[in-house]
Order: sequence, then structure tokens, then C-alpha cells
Amino acid sequence: MKLVGISGALAGSKTAHMVAQVLHAAKFLNPHIETELIDLKDYDIEFMRGYALYTYNEDTVTVVNKILKADCIVIGTPIYQASISGSLKNLLDHLPEYAFDKKIVSFITTAGSEKYFLVGEYHLRPIIQFFGGILPSRNVFVPDDSFNDESEIVDKLILKRIEGMAKEILDLSGKKE
Repeated sequence: MKLVGISGALAGSKTAHMVAQVLHAAKFLNPHIETELIDLKDYDIEFMRGYALYTYNEDTVTVVNKILKADCIVIGTPIYQASISGSLKNLLDHLPEYAFDKKIVSFITTAGSEKYFLVGEYHLRPIIQFFGGILPSRNVFVPDDSFNDESEIVDKLILKRIEGMAKEILDLSGKKE
């Protein structure tokens, strides 16, 4: 089984750390799964123009194909202006309608204020459902004050929620161990 994490931020490292934490927790629960982090700041994803995938650059095609080949996906995004990041939305626009068909797809979000904790539910959940993804009940919101100066999560309750999310992803996928 392959679990792919997507960090949908082009600046900072909090989002990548959040997603990596989920991947690490899943790998700890089942060392036999394969994990991969796709950090969008490491790729040149072209702006979606409505053309067939093969017309875009190699990075765009590579990232889309990695997502299509994944068995389970964790999407991480900061919340900007009460919405998901533009880079993540652009990537999602490149995916075909069946991209998440019968895949377990969860999400983890962060924002400067706790008042944005439901943005993922209102923005990402409908997109994931549109693509046919199966959503776990445990998606995680991480407020900015849960990070230390190195952008690592230090809030033990948040870490416990991340472990619960990883466990539920594996449970739903049938790959507990």
C-alpha cells in the first residue's frame, strides 16, 4: 500500500511538517506501507489552463501521476483568506474526476486563528467527495500556536489526533499491519 502526503504550501515548513507527521505515524503503525511526501514547493506545477495533462510540464505530470497511483492520500494545507492555498487548488484542478475513486483521503490544516478550524470541512471535504474519495472521520486542524520555532508540532493533543488519523486511514484501507 502506498500513502502519499501532499503539502499544499509554497512558503514556510509547517504544512510539510504536519503531513510528514501523519506519514510517520502511519509508518510507525505499519512499517510495511510505502509513504511519500509531495511538497508542492519542490515542484513547478503549471497553472491549469484546461488542456490535457500531457501538454503540461514534467513536474505537473509527475505529481498528478503520483497522486493517481496512491492508495491513500493525506492533503495538508494552510488556510489563507478563509480558504485552502491557491497552489493546492491549482493542483486539484489538474486531477481527473475519478482521481480519488475509492481511495482513503484525509486532510490536515493549519491557520493563525482557531476561528478557521472548519475551513477544511467546508472547502476540502466537498472536493474530496467530488473526486470519489472516502473521508475518515478524523481530520485534523492545527492552530499556529501548536508549533515550535522549527515549525514542529509540540501540542501533545494534536499529536494524539494525528496518530488517530493515521490509525483510521490504515483501518479503512485494511492495512493495519
